[in-house]
Amino acid sequence: MPKIKTHSGAKKRFKLSKNGKPIRGHANKSHILTKKTRKRKRNLRKQLVADVTNQKQIKRLVPYK
Repeated sequence: MPKIKTHSGAKKRFKLSKNGKPIRGHANKSHILTKKTRKRKRNLRKQLVADVTNQKQIKRLVPYK
C-alpha cells in the first residue's frame, strides 16, 4: 500500500491536538486591522478546534501529523 501524500496547504494551516482533533487559526487577522478593536485582534490570535463537520476531511489531508 503506498503512502498518502500530505496536502501542502493543509499542513501549513492545521495541526492535531493530543486527542487527534484538528486545530486551526482564525481568519481576518492579516490586513485592515485599524478598524478592529484590540480585544477582537487579541481573540483572533487564539487557536481553536475545527468544526466537527470538517474534522474527517482535515485528518485525510494531513494523515501523518
